Amino acid sequence: MLSDALLEIGYRWIDRGLIPDFVLRRVIRALLRKRLREIDYGSVEANHASTMKWIEDARGRERIAELTQKANEQHYEVSTDFWLSVLGPRAKYSACLYPTGKETLAEAELLMLESYCVKADLRDGQTILDLGCGWGTVTLFLAERYPNSRIVGLSNSSNQRAYIDEVASVGGLDNVEIITADVNTFDFEGTIYFDRIITVGMFEHMKNYESLFAKVARWLRPRVEGVDSDDSLLFIDVFCHAKMPYHFEDADGWMTHNFFSGGTMPSHDLFVYFQSDLTLVRSWFLPGTNYACTLRDWPKRLDAAEAVRNELQRVQNDGMQSEGNIMFQRWRVYLIACFEMFNMDSGEQWGTGHYLFKRG
Repeated sequence: MLSDALLEIGYRWIDRGLIPDFVLRRVIRALLRKRLREIDYGSVEANHASTMKWIEDARGRERIAELTQKANEQHYEVSTDFWLSVLGPRAKYSACLYPTGKETLAEAELLMLESYCVKADLRDGQTILDLGCGWGTVTLFLAERYPNSRIVGLSNSSNQRAYIDEVASVGGLDNVEIITADVNTFDFEGTIYFDRIITVGMFEHMKNYESLFAKVARWLRPRVEGVDSDDSLLFIDVFCHAKMPYHFEDADGWMTHNFFSGGTMPSHDLFVYFQSDLTLVRSWFLPGTNYACTLRDWPKRLDAAEAVRNELQRVQNDGMQSEGNIMFQRWRVYLIACFEMFNMDSGEQWGTGHYLFKRG
């Protein structure tokens, strides 16, 4: 087991880029095995009791999401130029779909987006909310594919809104509206309802799912008595552990401090326990190998993009090693660590959960 002192030395070496990748990967795998031991309480009974305790704690949380500003600083207010250099052509900051493992990043992005359309039963003419819209990956894709639909994107990042607005304007997509707001306090005024709500890569930052589901249910179009109409649906894409939920702060380490403050790792079955306002229609588990392939391709672009280094190196630290160099090394290690997590045990430990809910 690695001592705290050794880990602290390792963190300093990470910032200086001194750890060879093959050593780094072995250490990460050891830490992941340690995490698996920590969340295994020895029996099905004990694991279930722990999950029930976790759920009760989540229901009692005061806020839907915690440390939202920290999440912005760590991910979503990072330079758009940085992200466009690292991600694929559609700027999808979540798992892509690799049925054979040989797809290009661009092909895998498109395959996953198309799978959302099928699973969420999307059709032209619907009013669709992209909840936690990121850099507009889903919003812009749906606006192109469904020109008669109204697509509303919601995120708490002003950088993301500026980027999406610019791309939509250049592309002549007049069916797009982007809102910058905090999901803790935001609500739609009046009688604005959505036929579909799509959320990708947002629920990892949430805590009180009971309150979140209640709020989202109010945004879905209600059925009208005596009128034959389709159910309004919520589709969720979220990374998850196959069996056990946990908070990232439960292991207050390098990943939590630098990249997932206030973050959550749901278990694949977690949302089954939050059906007071929404009813689960169907769920899917995608092996982590899909995310691992995504995380195989992103670091290649990170290492190859000179623009990334230049962007991160704009801030200098009194003539010493630039803050930008440190951030470059941290991002690189973060992506490698995530690859190892989702690749572990052939993707059977951590993966991606897809869920389809209807208004209760």
